[in-house]
Amino acid sequence: MSQNIYDNQAFFEGYAQLPRSVHGLDGAPEWASLRAMLPPLAGKRVLDLGCGYGWFCRSAREQGAAEVLGIDLSSRMLARAAELTRDPAIRYCQGDLAALTLEGEPYDLVYSSLALHYLPEVAPLFEQLFDALHPGASLVFSVEHPIFTCPQPQGWLQDEQGRRSWPINGYQAEGRRTSDWLAPGVIKYHRTLGSYLNALITAGFRLERVEEWGPSAEQIAANPALAEEAERPMLLLVAARRPAMR
Repeated sequence: MSQNIYDNQAFFEGYAQLPRSVHGLDGAPEWASLRAMLPPLAGKRVLDLGCGYGWFCRSAREQGAAEVLGIDLSSRMLARAAELTRDPAIRYCQGDLAALTLEGEPYDLVYSSLALHYLPEVAPLFEQLFDALHPGASLVFSVEHPIFTCPQPQGWLQDEQGRRSWPINGYQAEGRRTSDWLAPGVIKYHRTLGSYLNALITAGFRLERVEEWGPSAEQIAANPALAEEAERPMLLLVAARRPAMR
């Protein structure tokens, strides 16, 4: 079973203070880039893996999705999602993405935001998602970028002149990483960019777009704290498609 850190009281309380928790998708600086990767959702069946507060589930319905299923491991996150949702076309379900079983009608879109780096393996999940999508349907997800996840400990280095750099030692050494982010002992998994993309290709997906996200000049001007995200990619955004049958 994956670590259920979001049900940790200290972690959950800290997460609740983040802009993306308070303001939803508009509080996530990468949202505009992710939104541009989405297919039209009118009349579609949508699956959100690691749905959290359900922000994307509700957004998908606003974009015309016919029905949305959100899955998350955290009972606290799902309880908050239920509080914020008044829509019978949105369902929430507790589940571990590392042991996910999908049944029923195929989906038109599988979406996941900042959840897959908590999984020790992604290849089995990608294979299952390929089977769970209609031919021609899309998978769009974000994860912490491998350059961000590789070092231990994570953090900037500063030389005698005050210049900062991000270490990439340990990049090829895939596996478990432990950090103190919002709470002690948060477990995530580092894998290389090639491992993510090759797992998708092996599962049968066709890559549509890959973005090593960084903030725009306008975003930095509005929020100077984002400037360091332009120095190294923190997030990896990927859009892939199950090829349509010929």
